Amino acid sequence: MARQIALLGAINLGSRRRVAMGELRELLTSLGYGDVRTLLQSGNVVLTSTRSGKTLERELEKKLSARFAIDIEVLVRTRAQLATVIERNPLAAVADDPKRYQVTFLSAEPGATRVRELAELDLAPEQFVISGREIYAWHPDGLQRSRLAAALSAGKLGVCGTSRNWSTITKLLTLADD
Repeated sequence: MARQIALLGAINLGSRRRVAMGELRELLTSLGYGDVRTLLQSGNVVLTSTRSGKTLERELEKKLSARFAIDIEVLVRTRAQLATVIERNPLAAVADDPKRYQVTFLSAEPGATRVRELAELDLAPEQFVISGREIYAWHPDGLQRSRLAAALSAGKLGVCGTSRNWSTITKLLTLADD
């Protein structure tokens, strides 16, 4: 069975859309997934499964909705895909704070029109690189008032996405290797 990383979107932000990680681990284990582990409280799951990424996404969305009574978008990457995301790291020369460096994982590549629109925005000193189904984004002044974060927010890309900072991404790979 392959190690896979499931990224749950928009949970445990504030007091709404709460999902306890212990309950999540119990549910996924009861569904037959192996070696289920979570990282932090923001919907980062490492597990083993024979399912393809897309099948696992759909299955998890359905089961999570039934159990927690909220719609949760799930994006899945294999351990190898996550390693490639880290190896690619197109902003390594400028992103010197892993908490201000994010990767947005997308359900599909964004359309060419949207990519052009993003490229035309003047967001300096923020920077981003779109690479396949990921967007690498450097927010040197933080996320609070980030115009880039707003431009990459849900609904504006035309595809589903969820973001994780660089620290979380590297920890997920380590967790997948344990």
